[in-house]
Amino acid sequence: MDDLFATPSSGLDASVTVAPPAPDKPADVGVGVNPAPAAAPAQPMYLVPPARPLEGRVSTIRKRTIAGIAGASLVLGALGGAGTYAVLDAISDETPQIPVAAPGSAETPIGAPTNQIAGVVAAAMPSVVQIEVTSDGSPASTGSGFVIREDGYILTNNHVIDQPKPGVTVIFSDGSEETAEIVGSTADYDLAVLKVGRTGLPALTFGDSDAVIVGDPVIAIGSPLGLDSTVTTGIISALHRPVTTRGQGAQAFIDALQTDAAINPGNSGGPLLNARGEVIGVNSAVAALPGATRSSGAGSVGLGFAIPSNQALRTAQQLIETGVATYPVIGVLLDGSYVGEGIKVAETDEETGQPGVIPGGPADRAGIREGDIILTFEGRPVTTSDSLIVGIRAKAPGDTVVFTIKRGGVEREISVTLTSSDQVDFFGDEQGDGGDRVGGESD
Repeated sequence: MDDLFATPSSGLDASVTVAPPAPDKPADVGVGVNPAPAAAPAQPMYLVPPARPLEGRVSTIRKRTIAGIAGASLVLGALGGAGTYAVLDAISDETPQIPVAAPGSAETPIGAPTNQIAGVVAAAMPSVVQIEVTSDGSPASTGSGFVIREDGYILTNNHVIDQPKPGVTVIFSDGSEETAEIVGSTADYDLAVLKVGRTGLPALTFGDSDAVIVGDPVIAIGSPLGLDSTVTTGIISALHRPVTTRGQGAQAFIDALQTDAAINPGNSGGPLLNARGEVIGVNSAVAALPGATRSSGAGSVGLGFAIPSNQALRTAQQLIETGVATYPVIGVLLDGSYVGEGIKVAETDEETGQPGVIPGGPADRAGIREGDIILTFEGRPVTTSDSLIVGIRAKAPGDTVVFTIKRGGVEREISVTLTSSDQVDFFGDEQGDGGDRVGGESD
């Protein structure tokens, strides 16, 4: 997946445009499959500049990804929505588990004087790593990551390691190195789990990202521009930012935490910590000002974005257990040509016969129909396809969510129980029983 939070090798074109709208066809969003963007005014081209080459281990900035957000370009410095704290049943009591903060710990008042920040950093630093990636033997990129289990599991961004024939080396804070294997990755959430052949590693504890509020102090640790063990601080600037990025793989959708802590190329995959040293996010993206060029730079402008820890935890557990990750869907397509209040569920495509509401899918069973206008999701107004998809992917399969829809001028609330993406077929292979359609994930 293209990025700007991994530090890439030189010689690659870093310019990219925001994915163009498809106003004449329904957006293939399925609120669970990878969608085409909804109709929108044309976006300008933004250039994503590379970092300057540094001596030593540091490569030059490699690829790039931009996604429009409020008129700015969103540069991947890593990037990914849903989560619960339940440990997978398949993990036995004897198997090391990902540390999770005790319920209620987030209720402790947060304050972050300088000496407290130093204490948090000192405790967290041995768990944060630099990641170097080669492609078919040649240097490709560097990024960041952090230990999530003492038996060698490390979390980072998918786009950090997404290379042809990747070779991955993990560099610890003491300078020691280990070759890592890729346990599993997902472009949909832009997360990847690595494993090194060590035990007894200090794992960071996951906090509850749902308990985060605007104004909370945060600490980012990583290797921006290859400068390992770099620490920046700031606050949570906003919640539920719908961040989408499109790279070589599937489009990623993130219900992001926004922070003004400096996030730069190479910070990809590093932890965003609260004042207790708990992981509340995985640093992933940064907004670049329109008109940024390779020569003028596209570093931090105080608009960084992180994958919430609850989503990252659930996805990491899935990747460790199965090597792959699914996402929740409701089984509808959205009409990208619709202009008006809310988001419109698409009608059946006359050419392909593709229905707007998948028969037997979650939305169909709940009573959502083609042509319905979706006004709110979980009480929050939705105005774009991306914001709706991001909101749904921030949940987990099995969660029940509430939509406000308008049909024939009448508003009503409809509850839908989300289904895993591998249980809904958006492209016609009718299988299973009970009217449900079971099919492969669609890219």
